[in-house]
Amino acid sequence: MTAVAGRQAELDAAYRHCAAIAARHGKSYHLATRLLTADRRPAVHALYAAARTADDLVDHPGADPAGDLADWSRALLAELEEGWSADPVRLALVHTYRRYAIPVEHLLDFLAAMASDLDVTGYADIAALDRYMWGSAAVIGLQVLPVLGTARGVSREEAAPHAIALGEAFQLTNFLRDVGEDVDRGRVYLPEDLMAAHGVTREQLAEKRHDARFEALMREMVAVVRRRYDDAAPGTPLLAPESRDCVRAATALYGGILDEIEKADYRVLDRRVSVSKPRRLAVFARRLTAAQVARVRVTIAKPKRRSSTGA
Repeated sequence: MTAVAGRQAELDAAYRHCAAIAARHGKSYHLATRLLTADRRPAVHALYAAARTADDLVDHPGADPAGDLADWSRALLAELEEGWSADPVRLALVHTYRRYAIPVEHLLDFLAAMASDLDVTGYADIAALDRYMWGSAAVIGLQVLPVLGTARGVSREEAAPHAIALGEAFQLTNFLRDVGEDVDRGRVYLPEDLMAAHGVTREQLAEKRHDARFEALMREMVAVVRRRYDDAAPGTPLLAPESRDCVRAATALYGGILDEIEKADYRVLDRRVSVSKPRRLAVFARRLTAAQVARVRVTIAKPKRRSSTGA
């Protein structure tokens, strides 16, 4: 095997490793990515796996979480400059960043948000939460955008606000689903002013006490999140046609978590609601045909390459 072939084999293995992480930890997300074209899918898996790895360093820490995250971050930034890594997740991310010319500022903002989770345990209001989500969610949408591509005549700048809104909507959905798990880690992502307005305290969350006040708070927060999905929706038609059904599926699946929260009467403190496997598969099936049609149309629309003889 030549050196070039060896490096390609290592890169392919790194992307497979990232796909396995996505399949294991993000079932809805991974299912939606199957609607992407084969050339785009690995990069999205790499972005997910890197975010998951950094998040796990914070949420499931070792003896020195701050040091572990700092070491991982320093290694990643150095490897991004060098263009290679011996770590499979970082290798796939480095390759993705360089292939799609993703601004390194997005990575820096994400790493800063992860570091803040080690010290910040709450947010005064939705504006403060939005500032945190710039690095933890908005830049995720901006990282994925170059991979998905935009429609002909649409710039990244035009699509960016909707990508930001969708990243925030996904993370806010996770916050509402994971209230009980997050408070066990000492963090609360529900705005403190809204908690106070509804008479809900951190102690109540820690004690897993569900009552009418908590239910009213969650009802208001679900409405907040649905508005973020509304802000994101106009962005889907701006994407490359062959990427739209992946985003539509992901939106339906994550939006489905809000439906499940409502069906559970907002009881998320002592349980983790989820979208059932049959519903996930139904969403995937509905979008699969549309995704296949979009790929065919794009292929047909591409201009045919002329042969070297001019025939």
